[in-house]
Formats: sequence, structure tokens, C-alpha cells
Amino acid sequence: MRKSVKDRLPTFSPEETRLVRGSYDFLGLNYYTTWYATNTPRLPGEKPTYLSDQELTTQTERDGVSIGDPTGATWLFIVPRGIYNLLVYVKETYKAELIYITENGMAEVNDTSLTISKARVDPLRVRYYNEHLWYLRKAIVEGGVNVKAYFLWAFADNFEWAEGYTSRFGIFYVDYKDGRYTRVPKTSAIWWKNFFTKKIKQGSLKREAKEVDRDYDLRKKSRTNNA
Repeated sequence: MRKSVKDRLPTFSPEETRLVRGSYDFLGLNYYTTWYATNTPRLPGEKPTYLSDQELTTQTERDGVSIGDPTGATWLFIVPRGIYNLLVYVKETYKAELIYITENGMAEVNDTSLTISKARVDPLRVRYYNEHLWYLRKAIVEGGVNVKAYFLWAFADNFEWAEGYTSRFGIFYVDYKDGRYTRVPKTSAIWWKNFFTKKIKQGSLKREAKEVDRDYDLRKKSRTNNA
């Protein structure tokens, strides 16, 4: 950031630097997905902006192969290994001593043609959380990352920025039509309940994560072959 933004960055006085150094309580990280990034230097004379300062372009596929399985949001693909890579990178690069995962989750399209009983069945979201938790544990155990809190997004379906009510992130289904916004637990909410009460079969996270790794390696092999 200092290299790209240069003198457009504000500066701290020596006193302000001493005041803020080591003063944070924890570092909060939101993680949803991972994209490919390509180095894209700013053109001579190009007006500097937040986007051009990054000097990169992003994409969700490479050589015709998607980076992960799609979800109900066009920008969000399922890439569980990314949360491990992010946590280890932040720890090693910035010497972060305490990290909270402040958001982690995935979206489904709000299909208004489905009944509530069908819309509340969300096995893809269960898989998403299952696989991300496994990589989160891997970052803690193998990567030595000090993660002390984890918050999923979201407890209930809600108004999602520019997407409005067209996507659903919640583990509780919200009925927008009944006038009372009735909340119904999805299968992912029941999965979380079983997870917290230790009713999920021992070893299931590890077994399923092996399949995640295998799928990741197959995608990587496919990209190499296409290249």
C-alpha cells in the first residue's frame, strides 16, 4: 500500500505511532471466497483510484476451469483452502497475535418458486461450513494461528447490500411474504446444533476434508493439463 499510494497516504506523527503500536485487541477477518489475481500495472498517466492502486485484475476461473463450485452469488465460489491460506499469510506477514473470523458463509439464490419446506434444505451450505471449519482447524493446529472466535454469516436471511433480497445467506429461512418474517431453521442450522452438541460423527470433518483436498488437486491438475 505504501509503495502504490505513496504520498497520498496520511502520515502519523512519532507520538501517534507510539500510541497505536500494539494497541489493537484482535484482528477481525471476513472470509467468503478466493479469486485468482493477475498483475496489472497501472498505465502511465492513469488516474489513481482505489481499484487502480491494487494493480491487479481478478477472475473466478482459469483455463476454463472454475476456482471452486458456484453458489447463489456470482462472486462467491466455494474455496475452503483459501481460509487456511489467508490465516497463515496474515500470521506470517503481519505477526498477528490474535484473530477472530468475523464473517464466513455462502449465499443461495432466493428461489421464490420453492416451498419453505424445500427452500430450507441446504446441503451445499452444510458442506461449505464443514469444509471451512476443517481448514480453520488446520490453520490453528498446523499453522500455529491463534484464532479465538468464529462468527458465521448469517444467522438469518436478510437484505444483502446491492443484491437485496435476491440472495439468502442465513442458516434460518425468513419468510418475507407472511408479514411477520417468520424464521424457520434450515438443515444447516440443525447441522450447527449437532456440531455444538457433539452429535456429528467423529472423524467426519477429516474424512470429508480429504475429499476437498482431492477435488482441489483435480482442479489444479486440470488447469495444468489445459495449459
